[in-house]
Amino acid sequence: MNVLNVSSLNEQIQILLESTFSRVLVEGELSRITFHNSGHIYFTLKDSTSTLKAVMFKGNATKLKFQLKEGLKVILDGAITLYKPRGEYQINCFSIEPAGHGTLALAYEQLKQKLASKGYFEQSIKKQLPKFPSKIALITSATGAALQDMLRVANSRYRALEIDIYDVLVQGDSAASSIANAIIVSDTREYDFIVIGRGGGSIEDLWAFNEEIVADAIFRAKTPIVSAVGHEIDWLISDFVSDLRVPTPSAAMQMCLPDSNELYQTLDSLSVQYTQIVSQKIQSSKQELTHMYSLYSSHSIQRKLEQKMQEVKILKDSFFHAMSTKLNVAQSQVLNLQKMIESNHPKFKSKKGFAQISQDSKVIDISTLNVGDDFLAQSAEVSISAKVIKKENIL
Repeated sequence: MNVLNVSSLNEQIQILLESTFSRVLVEGELSRITFHNSGHIYFTLKDSTSTLKAVMFKGNATKLKFQLKEGLKVILDGAITLYKPRGEYQINCFSIEPAGHGTLALAYEQLKQKLASKGYFEQSIKKQLPKFPSKIALITSATGAALQDMLRVANSRYRALEIDIYDVLVQGDSAASSIANAIIVSDTREYDFIVIGRGGGSIEDLWAFNEEIVADAIFRAKTPIVSAVGHEIDWLISDFVSDLRVPTPSAAMQMCLPDSNELYQTLDSLSVQYTQIVSQKIQSSKQELTHMYSLYSSHSIQRKLEQKMQEVKILKDSFFHAMSTKLNVAQSQVLNLQKMIESNHPKFKSKKGFAQISQDSKVIDISTLNVGDDFLAQSAEVSISAKVIKKENIL
């Protein structure tokens, strides 16, 4: 066999459906009508056991002679089509004719309009359900499958819960008063919330939840009320008045009770997150402490003393180097002077006929002497005291 992808399979189904049901007449009751901004009308056609999605596009919708209303029985003339992206089939309506208005549907609409005008459906007065209830009441038939579904789901999700069951009639002439009385009684017993519900059925089977006496009891209750009646496609008066509407009885337990397993997982996740956060905090604190210690060390008295000692050492080394340099220079100068002295001392002058003339221990030029001045004439071997007797300029 060839393996098909989803799109290919939907295409084949589309061809089969649209070629087989190219024109059909279908009778049913209108439900969940949506008038789209585009001008198209989307709705559901149902009977006691089945539903069929339908659409009437703008071109055909403009030809309608009457207003489509919830619960109105009609006959559709159209063709079956498949919406390939979702794999859903629907009827594309060419025309719609009323098949007569049912008594219950008319009563439903009349009561709905009446209660709406009295403010029974206002969202601002809806009460919030607690996240972690400890005690709840279930108003339903003790022998119905709906009760067992609710208990099964509650037991699997949240066992830390006290559940009281109020056995009532859920269909028939006395059902509405039975349900209303149970709501009134349970409302005095401090439950976290109250669930009223039953399984699916025809509009006649569910009619007790469309009665005004039940709507009044729900509206006046101080305890939050959850309406869990029928299937998802069924909308009852109790759904509109209640603080929360859920599609099925089992969904009431799923939506209103926490899941213990999820709570355990959440706690585990929080524990891991807490450990990570604490570890990060500790690591961050260690880094900050290390940084602060580094700053302290770099600015501490000991560090500053070490820096000053290092500076002193550098200055000391520099001082000794400078002193050594200056001493070497001085020694070199002394040696040079010594050499100059030695070179100018008379004893080192060995030229014959030359003597050093000095007066008052100072070497002088002979031209500075005048007649009568005393002086010394020195050679390397002899020092003679003399006196100028006569002075003549040779040049």
